[in-house]
Amino acid sequence: MKTIFIVDDNATNLVTAKDALEGAFKTFALPSAERMFQLLEKITPDLILLDVDMPEMDGYEALAALKADANLKQIPVIFLTAKHDAASEIRGFEMGAMDFISKPFSAPVLRRRLETHIETDLLIKESLKSVRKVHNATISVIANMVENRDEVTGGHIDRTQRYLSILVNEMLNSDIYADEVSRWDLDLLIPSAQLHDVGKINVSDLILNKPGKLSDEEFAKIKEHCTDGEKIIDGIISKAQEDKFLRHAKKFAGYHHEKWNGTGYPYGLSGEEIPLEGRIMAIADVYDALVSERPYKKPFTHEKAVEIIKEDSGIHFDPKIVEAFLNVADDFWVESMNIGNTGSANADAAEE
Repeated sequence: MKTIFIVDDNATNLVTAKDALEGAFKTFALPSAERMFQLLEKITPDLILLDVDMPEMDGYEALAALKADANLKQIPVIFLTAKHDAASEIRGFEMGAMDFISKPFSAPVLRRRLETHIETDLLIKESLKSVRKVHNATISVIANMVENRDEVTGGHIDRTQRYLSILVNEMLNSDIYADEVSRWDLDLLIPSAQLHDVGKINVSDLILNKPGKLSDEEFAKIKEHCTDGEKIIDGIISKAQEDKFLRHAKKFAGYHHEKWNGTGYPYGLSGEEIPLEGRIMAIADVYDALVSERPYKKPFTHEKAVEIIKEDSGIHFDPKIVEAFLNVADDFWVESMNIGNTGSANADAAEE
């Protein structure tokens, strides 16, 4: 049975709506937006019926707060209102409301409208899930084609995706850059990280698979993979007219070798000049390089890798993100073992 929140400061409206939906839905009658947010900490409804005119926090303010929260923004919201002017409805739709239902309402009509909206929302979500599955699979194939050019590669793309997911979720839990991270759609962000090394498609196999250290000229060529990656992704954006997924991918590709103290490449940015995606990927990427075997070195132990990253806090890495990493470092190691860190690109090793 689907769960509905009914939010209205008028007790009569709450009783009427609850009675209308009894039997078809599990309902919670809430007298204010404040009570709604308190309950949202424990229960996620399938739909919210939200009164527009309420004291303290009105429906528009409540909707804005819902849409600003990454964990709540996907909940469908229908406004209950006694207003009938076009400007109010346009404002609500622009903010993300699914529909308006006028008060006083007919109980059978209210019930049927909600059933229709929930059915439609489910169809949309299933369709979107299917499209994203195909989309992510396509990106995965492209990313793995690039990775598989390395003769000793070993799951670097899969592992860094897992590390990224662990780190981003810990940042949310620890309130580290949470204002920015909470606005991200993580279902788009995490898969987009697969393209962080896509620029290596322009690097010669002779350099990419060279045993031992690279020359200065060869290393300079490797460093171009960041800007080459940005150009490749820009080309995809221009043809596909896609932004949300690929704007993250472009930042992962372009900035994952920048360093907090400004000594990284390709742009020599420092501190928070470096996009947050790049600062997060830097830790995931370096951790994987450290614990992976290379043609000329054995893998570092997990403990040694953690120590190196900790020592580089404020030098290579954003200190706040290092703090989050240290909280979940053992989870990185578990994922590393699950996917098997038996080898990774030599060219990557030369970069660290």
